[in-house]
Amino acid sequence: MPPDLLRLEIIAPLLMYCALLWWVGRGLSWTAWFATVAVTLVLIAFVVLVERGWR
Repeated sequence: MPPDLLRLEIIAPLLMYCALLWWVGRGLSWTAWFATVAVTLVLIAFVVLVERGWR
């Protein structure tokens, strides 16, 4: 594994996202849960693109 994948600044937010998604998704139907996951992943991708300067 490259060392970039093991940095705490990547692992900690990923774990927090999974915990938050589990907490929010407890009362959702499967359709709503998948929609929430899709929207969240699109937002994450958008933030990463903006942060890296659209490269």
